[in-house]
Amino acid sequence: MTECLSPDALFPSGQEPVRGVIFDMDGLLLDSETLAMEALVLAGADLGHDVSMSFCRMMIGVPADGCRRLVREAWGGDFPIDRFFALQEVHLRHLVDTGRLALKKGVEPLLDLLDRLELPRAIATSSSRLRTDHHLKLVGLFDRFDAIVTRDDVTAGKPDPEPYLTAAARIGIPPDYCLALEDSHSGARAAHAAGIRVIVVPDLLDATDEIRGKALAVVEDLTIVRTYIEHAAAL
Repeated sequence: MTECLSPDALFPSGQEPVRGVIFDMDGLLLDSETLAMEALVLAGADLGHDVSMSFCRMMIGVPADGCRRLVREAWGGDFPIDRFFALQEVHLRHLVDTGRLALKKGVEPLLDLLDRLELPRAIATSSSRLRTDHHLKLVGLFDRFDAIVTRDDVTAGKPDPEPYLTAAARIGIPPDYCLALEDSHSGARAAHAAGIRVIVVPDLLDATDEIRGKALAVVEDLTIVRTYIEHAAAL
């Protein structure tokens, strides 16, 4: 369940203005999580394994080392992990390049607002540099961000705060003055640990009580976020 952004909930006294925005990518900007899940299932089938969607959802927002650990725990040390994820990349690239990748609702109007307000913005994603750049260029978003932080740019991925702290540093905005936008549990934990207020826009994972406790709000889509940014940028 999502909620409305009521003034009382969003604008408590003493809150710092928003001077920069940091976006997750998969499931937040791009409707790509379902494609990644489909690619995992296809990769498992190539190797003779039945990969369930419930298992795939466990990987949402998790960096590569965490995903590899989940696979080892599920199928043991003899499972060809490198081959599995290489096949996933092949299948995902095919799905994306055949027109299946789409923007999430509200992305372009929100970026247009940030342009108008002249607010710097970054991406902090658990995806690789190769995948990130390809996907963003394909949907025409690559040049709309001042910084892009991928899993290849940090030593510790989400839920560690490093991706968000790195992104904030690259746009030159202190964490207290940033807003994070996330869909995943790991991402919300990372932003919260970085001291960055976070609005959660669930994709394939519903927000838990824990995530609601860490989030400024949980909302249905990015169109709702514009009202908050317009107000918070003017504080």
